[in-house]
Amino acid sequence: MSTQNILPRDVFVNQIYEEALKNKDLYFLSADFGAQALDKFRDQLPHQFIHAGISEQNMVDIAAGLALNGKLAYIYAMIPFVTFRCYEQVKVALATMNLPVTVVGVGSGYSYDDAGPTHYATEDISCMRALGNIEILSPGDTQSTFEAAKLTFTKPAFRYIRLDRKFLPDIYQKGETRFLKDGICEIDKGEEICIITTGYMVQKVRQAKEILLKEGIQIGVIDLFRLKPIQGTLLSSIVSRYKGVMTVEEQFLSGGLGSAITEVLADERILLPVKRVGINDHYYLDNGGREYLHKLCKIDVQSIVEKIKQFHASLAGNRVLSSK
Repeated sequence: MSTQNILPRDVFVNQIYEEALKNKDLYFLSADFGAQALDKFRDQLPHQFIHAGISEQNMVDIAAGLALNGKLAYIYAMIPFVTFRCYEQVKVALATMNLPVTVVGVGSGYSYDDAGPTHYATEDISCMRALGNIEILSPGDTQSTFEAAKLTFTKPAFRYIRLDRKFLPDIYQKGETRFLKDGICEIDKGEEICIITTGYMVQKVRQAKEILLKEGIQIGVIDLFRLKPIQGTLLSSIVSRYKGVMTVEEQFLSGGLGSAITEVLADERILLPVKRVGINDHYYLDNGGREYLHKLCKIDVQSIVEKIKQFHASLAGNRVLSSK
């Protein structure tokens, strides 16, 4: 199946659909209507597709019942509605029971930029990684989305897959899987500063990298494909080659990607300067698109560039002080 110029949601659902054609014990539960890939699933496999309506809590419990009866179940909706709205059900029915149900959320960060805070997913990393027994995957392009989908039925587990709403340019080549084994991939090697990011923001950080390269600053970039669990030993071995670490995320800073990274570095006893870049505790009611929102909370490409330059300068200042 070609995955060129297909939305992450459709890449994922199409792959699950292909597996469902072969596996009659696979069930896809949805609280969403308007996706072409879902229409095909509903039309061609009506006995394996359950539309739960605007009743996400109930959808979780149905999936748990299916899993307890040996079925492979997926639950799907926009991120706020498949995570925050039914958080207690996900905890009690799925996490506590450690059932192999895949929670699929679409619309990471400000993907639904025209819908306001009710549809923003700026806290899902902190909320979902607090659950026990969970694995969290955050694909940043078509190939990683494709492989994330395959993983859900080749190695079933309790997982949360967070997908972007928009098409994402390629990071990995077709058939490439280096991000799968450890969930960490140093996609660009650099000097002095290593940037750790995930999902949509990998694209933004790589744009910043190209700008900085013209100014003689060569940063390393790590795609954290798996947000939980994080391979601490491997991450530590990568970042230990750098003078400082910066995390960049389209999330609230409290409990998000940056918090997860600092926890790992502390546990691994890695003493490096760390700068976290993300959304401060503020809900934006402005309407102007995703890039506009990024400028407001200073995670747009130019703001990232400036923050990296400031961090780079501070590291240079520390070296001067330490040499005296």
